[in-house]
Amino acid sequence: MKAKRQNMILKLVSEKNISTQEELQQELRSAGFEVTQATVSRDIRELALIKTCCSSGKYKYAVPALKRSSIDRKDSMILTILSDAVTSVDSALNIVVVKCHVGMAQAVCAKLDNAELDNVVGTIAGDDTIFMLMRSEKDASRLVKELSIITNK
Repeated sequence: MKAKRQNMILKLVSEKNISTQEELQQELRSAGFEVTQATVSRDIRELALIKTCCSSGKYKYAVPALKRSSIDRKDSMILTILSDAVTSVDSALNIVVVKCHVGMAQAVCAKLDNAELDNVVGTIAGDDTIFMLMRSEKDASRLVKELSIITNK
C-alpha cells in the first residue's frame, strides 16, 4: 500500500501544481487513499520532494531531478553512490562543490554527468572533489538543495 501511495504522490506532483501538504492529502483522498497529514509529511520526506517555483510565482512540490532521472531509468545505483560517497555539498556563486570520500569523486561525477541534469555547463572531478559549473547562482542553489536532500548531508 505504501509503494502504491508513494507512486501516486510522484504522479500527482509531476502532473499538478500541489503547493501544500493539505492539497496533496486531498488529491490522495480523491485517488482513493485515506491518509493522515503525518503520513503525507513522512512520504514527502522519504521521497525527498522539494519545493520549486512555478511560472505563476507560486511554489509547488517537485521530484528532484536526480531522483526523477533514476526513477525514470529505474537506476537506484546513482542514489546509492551519492549517499555512500558524498561527504558534503556547497556552492559559491554558480559553482557547486561536491566533496567525496577519497577516490570516489570520478565515479560520482560520471553518474552526475549521465543524469543529464538541467543547466549544468560542465563538470570536473579530482580525487575527492567535484566542481560543477552551473548556468546561474539559482541553478547552483537548487542543485545543492537537491543533492543535500538525496545524500542527507
